[in-house]
Amino acid sequence: MTLVGGVQEVRVVPVPLTRLHSLLPPDRIERLDHHVGAARRMLAGRTVWNVNSTARGGGVAEMLQGLVAYAAGTGIDIRWLVVAGDPDFFAVTKRIHNRLHGVAGAPGALDAASRATYDATLARQAQEIVDLVQPGDVVLLHDPQTAGLAAPLRARGAWVVWRCHIGFDEHNAWTREAWGFLRDLVEPAHACVFSRTQFAPDWVDRAWLRVIPPSLDPFSPKNVDLRDDEVRALVHRAGLVVQGGPLPVDARVVLQVSRWDRLKDMAGVLDGFATNLDQLPPDVHLVLAGPEVTGVADDPEAAEVLAECRSLWHSLPTAARKRSHLVSVPMDDVDLNARTVNALQRWSTVVVQKSLAEGFGLTVTEPMWKSRPVVASAIGGIQDQVEHGVSGLLLDDPRDTSELAAALSSLLADPARCEVMGRAAHLRVRDRYLADRHLIQYVELFGELLGEA
Repeated sequence: MTLVGGVQEVRVVPVPLTRLHSLLPPDRIERLDHHVGAARRMLAGRTVWNVNSTARGGGVAEMLQGLVAYAAGTGIDIRWLVVAGDPDFFAVTKRIHNRLHGVAGAPGALDAASRATYDATLARQAQEIVDLVQPGDVVLLHDPQTAGLAAPLRARGAWVVWRCHIGFDEHNAWTREAWGFLRDLVEPAHACVFSRTQFAPDWVDRAWLRVIPPSLDPFSPKNVDLRDDEVRALVHRAGLVVQGGPLPVDARVVLQVSRWDRLKDMAGVLDGFATNLDQLPPDVHLVLAGPEVTGVADDPEAAEVLAECRSLWHSLPTAARKRSHLVSVPMDDVDLNARTVNALQRWSTVVVQKSLAEGFGLTVTEPMWKSRPVVASAIGGIQDQVEHGVSGLLLDDPRDTSELAAALSSLLADPARCEVMGRAAHLRVRDRYLADRHLIQYVELFGELLGEA
């Protein structure tokens, strides 16, 4: 549903929170039920709003699908709005995104012209959102694209929380430029939420800084159990491969699933696999899978990154090309997209996430839930997700392709170790990254804001 000024409301079907009970021990069920009761009392007569910049594609939209559905299933009035933007707006926010990860990204400064573009885009939609939100409501603004709404919503009398899903453990000239751009936009928020304390700039009020890592919905199309025949049908259906021959039926597979984003370093994975091919068993193939590049509105670099990967694939020796595959997962059917990624992860032997920066990797948590060992960069939130040597292997230097090849070789040579790591990975997600923990943390934050903790 698109409202008058381009703001879209995403309709989410409520899901009973009791669905999680089958996965939780009794003490967690009791704690969750206690917080649900507190939330119902505290939020009676209020609406909880989530505002972000895309309804599909990327971890934030996926996370919101589950959390909004579960919260609505408890009887809480919760709604989800998506702000619109043109290519100029998303070029600015992509520049902010890259610099919050400590890199320059596309050329150009976060200057007065960038700020004018940003402000004008949100100004066209701010009044529409302010008119929907009532005094006393709670608003969660997600990521830099929505930070400029904090001041008008606070002036409206809403309780405003800015939730930043991205970041970099260290601060450099690029992060300082991005935080300088965002500071006066973010400061009106009553509280800020990050995935790691290290991501927050020093000007964020520590009294109202909260660390709430994302969570996974085990019953979503992305994570629900699939039969073996479903996995085969989804992985081998026509039209997925954009470069390379048909996906192998019997070979073992190393997989990376990511947006086509330079910080995910898909090209680096492809180069590392091809360069070190002689170190890997001859039955192993590489699959790099990402969303159809026209399907993610707020990522203007996706088509360029996919084109770079295709060009690199063409330059590889014949032996490497035969064992490397680029996959573009269609976005026109969101559920089918999610089930396809689910199938790819279940079909794989080892999953890679060789990101150069990562706030939190849902593409790490997802295969861990599916009992797959993960080889991932020891950066950002991934360091919290993976226990090195227990539930996966962490790469000290994500740019070192020989380290990647050695990690893959060690796992592929030892199927029993893969199985043990996969079981440990599943248990870690169950213990730390399911939605009950995530919802409880938000209820506790709302209680503190509203003085009902």
